Amino acid sequence: MTEARQGLILINTGPGKGKTTAALGTALRAVGNGMRVLMLQFLKGSWHYGELDAVRPFGDNFVLKQMGRGFVKVGGAETDPEDLRMVEEAWAEAKAAIESGEWDMVVLDEINYAIGYKMLDPAVVAETLKNKPEMVHVILTGRNAHPLLVELADTVTEMREVKHAYQKGILAQRGIEY
Repeated sequence: MTEARQGLILINTGPGKGKTTAALGTALRAVGNGMRVLMLQFLKGSWHYGELDAVRPFGDNFVLKQMGRGFVKVGGAETDPEDLRMVEEAWAEAKAAIESGEWDMVVLDEINYAIGYKMLDPAVVAETLKNKPEMVHVILTGRNAHPLLVELADTVTEMREVKHAYQKGILAQRGIEY
């Protein structure tokens, strides 16, 4: 096998825990190898997650931005126009970042939810991924990855829940879930 360098499209999906965490681990590995990483969190925004503080020492080499308001109401008339606007804004920034070639890796955290909630067209995302600069890696996270994107991706990992502390009544723990 030859060691050809090329930017990959990776998807972390499935109903289990760890999709964002796995993307963060890959991003951390990339930064450790001298790469620049941009992580855009499509729906997160109302909580303060530990990863926001963790990446700060990396400065411009690992930039993490929350682009949403947190919990999103979806479905017909329930979808808040402000949430739609924020997803459109996040996608515009993501597309520009991918196309710029300024970043070695762009993580689109929770983009699969935005697509699944019909807030973002998967065909538009696929078109950008097909035409991305050759060396840019892109990671997409969230449950229910769209089949169009799964087909396009180089690597797709599905997280599956075997057991979760919540089933025993244990709430989300700082440092584990956030």
